[in-house]
Amino acid sequence: MTNTMPIRLTTPGARRVAVLGAGSWGTSFAKVLADGGSDVAIWARRPELAKEISEAKRNSNYLPGVNLPKSLWASPVVEEVLEGAEMVFISVPSQTLRQNLVAVRDIIPKPAIVVSLMKGVERGSALRMSQVILEELEISPNQVAVISGPNLALEIAREEPTATVAASESQATASQVALAARTDYLRTFTNTDVIGTEFGGVLKNLIAVAIGIVDGVGYGENTKASIITRGLVEITEFAVAYGGRAETLAGLAGLGDLIATCESSLSRNNTAGRLLGQGYSFKDVVAQMNQTAEGLASVAPILELAMAKGVEMPIVSQVAEVLAGTLDPRSIAPHLTSSGEEPQPES
Repeated sequence: MTNTMPIRLTTPGARRVAVLGAGSWGTSFAKVLADGGSDVAIWARRPELAKEISEAKRNSNYLPGVNLPKSLWASPVVEEVLEGAEMVFISVPSQTLRQNLVAVRDIIPKPAIVVSLMKGVERGSALRMSQVILEELEISPNQVAVISGPNLALEIAREEPTATVAASESQATASQVALAARTDYLRTFTNTDVIGTEFGGVLKNLIAVAIGIVDGVGYGENTKASIITRGLVEITEFAVAYGGRAETLAGLAGLGDLIATCESSLSRNNTAGRLLGQGYSFKDVVAQMNQTAEGLASVAPILELAMAKGVEMPIVSQVAEVLAGTLDPRSIAPHLTSSGEEPQPES
């Protein structure tokens, strides 16, 4: 296929980075990487979007009003984007990750670090995104990293200051990713708790859907504060049961992300929940959303994993009932804050 895209600008000595996915988060993170000094190419499935990013330096559907760096380049031809990449950041809907990896696994440069920007769990297998990457690419865990934190895409694209976490089993890999993803407006911290970091990003989406539901119903701040607080306990117990660290869930990848996602109208999961609370059916909500709300797809596999470890998740369970149409959204709040005991301080 002939390349009709503009020639990719390069900076001598700069790391070459590919971003797969040109939605709001993929484009925002590509901007971060370019602002951090990398030569960045984005794979955009639609040729017209690739053209807009490359020529107009805009992604008007997903990031209205945001000017992208002049060095950013996009193509609908994934081979062009991946050529020579030292790092590959993936930002596609979680339920399409495996099929996208099958399509590119033979052309991703073998030494490349592969970074998940996704916050979901695969239906059927209940695998985290990093686990799907390891299965399909058959690479070392030391080549895989995940990014998670209080990172609403549009705010980052507008260069509003925040922080995030890069996690890998290899501290050296996490540090390399953090160095690439560090700008004046985004500070990237590191840890080696991939499980806790990844589950923090997944689980907060489910609590955000619950917050959206009660917001749509019309309940106030007391209800929402109760759900956020009890929700943090719920997601921490889940993550720890699967090998994550409690302190990770108390940090940027847990509490920080939870607050941002629950409180912002920019959150897709909050928006989806609000529509459910207003009486729309699950089918109608999906039809209205022009972007993927990962929390909706993650409810069922997360509850399967919780059951396997004997972890009680009353908030997520009732979100599932609302999604199924078996629980009136107005009935959700009185139940959410009534189970369990408050944790006691250590003596």
